[in-house]
Amino acid sequence: MPQSNISRENYHEKTKHSYLSVQIEPNYVDASTQPSAFKVYPKFYRRFQLNIDNPNHAFIWLTSAITFEKLYKDVPYKLRVNPSAGALYPTEVYVQIRGVEGIIDGIYHLEVENNCLTLIYELIDDGLESYIIPGKCINGFIFLISCVYYRSSWKYQDRSMRYCFLDSGHHLGAIAASAYLHEKNTQLIFDFDKLGLNADLGFENKEFITGCVISGEAQEKKVRRLRLKVPFVSGTDYFEPNQFIEDAYQATSVQPSSQQTLEYPQFDLCQDKFVEAVWNRRSIRRFQKYSISEKDYCQIFQAVQQPIPTENFEEIEIYSVVHRVEGMSPGLYKGTHLIKAGNFSEKTGYLCINQAIARDGAVTLFFVSDYINYQTAMQLAGFLGQRVYLFSNYWGIECSGIGAYYDDETQEFLGTNKAVLYAMTIGI
Repeated sequence: MPQSNISRENYHEKTKHSYLSVQIEPNYVDASTQPSAFKVYPKFYRRFQLNIDNPNHAFIWLTSAITFEKLYKDVPYKLRVNPSAGALYPTEVYVQIRGVEGIIDGIYHLEVENNCLTLIYELIDDGLESYIIPGKCINGFIFLISCVYYRSSWKYQDRSMRYCFLDSGHHLGAIAASAYLHEKNTQLIFDFDKLGLNADLGFENKEFITGCVISGEAQEKKVRRLRLKVPFVSGTDYFEPNQFIEDAYQATSVQPSSQQTLEYPQFDLCQDKFVEAVWNRRSIRRFQKYSISEKDYCQIFQAVQQPIPTENFEEIEIYSVVHRVEGMSPGLYKGTHLIKAGNFSEKTGYLCINQAIARDGAVTLFFVSDYINYQTAMQLAGFLGQRVYLFSNYWGIECSGIGAYYDDETQEFLGTNKAVLYAMTIGI
């Protein structure tokens, strides 16, 4: 196994884009070779259909629901509550349920395409707690996000490591949004025995656990590790390994994150309006170059900056390039502080691999971090990205994530030596 002090240069630096690298490796793929986007356990596993009239079922269902289906170049895509780079959806959801009326105590795979839970492991005196929060027993729900990384590396190769972690963060944000709507408490956990869980859940090297959400009541009680291993089931119809991704994942899974005091966000949102934002969230592909109000932008920014309920933390700073916000001077901002005035819309479009959405939106955001744990930092960036999507849509503003940009040139433009983790743009 790689050492836990693997340097940033061995994973973040190697996945950087530059003007030259994009020209040399344009990254064309044959869509007909795309691996399957849904994991399905064999037919002999027990399945339980989710009934959205049942509050607990609805809570689970909305964490991963398919919200729209479309054809693109004759290829069908099933879009979900959580965005994904290239609509490739490498993330899967597993949920341990304990002490919930009407549901067998066990570990389930959420079969998104068919709206059902597949029981992959029935609990006795064992469970996920011993890997995640030893000495505790959770009556309620423990969600695990995993990544079937080949769904992403099929197209994005080494850089898909970034997208897997960002997609995981977005999916954690989707769970948090469903929990808010169903009045459930949540805590995100990133530092736990992921490698032990991967082995006991039968993932081999083809799938890996990234993040966890606990929602339930914790009791002081020892729970032992899983008494049996879950048989291996592949998440794709075929697989090609990527040693760089596997090494980087293992190294960042044993590196401790920074720590903070657990603090919960406080939102006061119209439930019906927020449901619409969750359900109708899409990645916009074209803006009309209209301005947004300073009030709307400030509401979005303040909501995004609410506490993230986790003790495992990496600080994410947000730079904003304001193009079209009524009452705000165009320019580069760090938080709400103007650090460089000017119209940088063309520059921002160029930096984001000449993508028009970065040029034509009202604001382009860049998330940066001087992280300790890269995996945690990228997931937190994705989690914040999910907030940007949902709160923008809540206030009638469109949004899109941007995972591709010229890393070093963007860093230079922002005037920071911290790693650029993610870009997003909002507007109308």
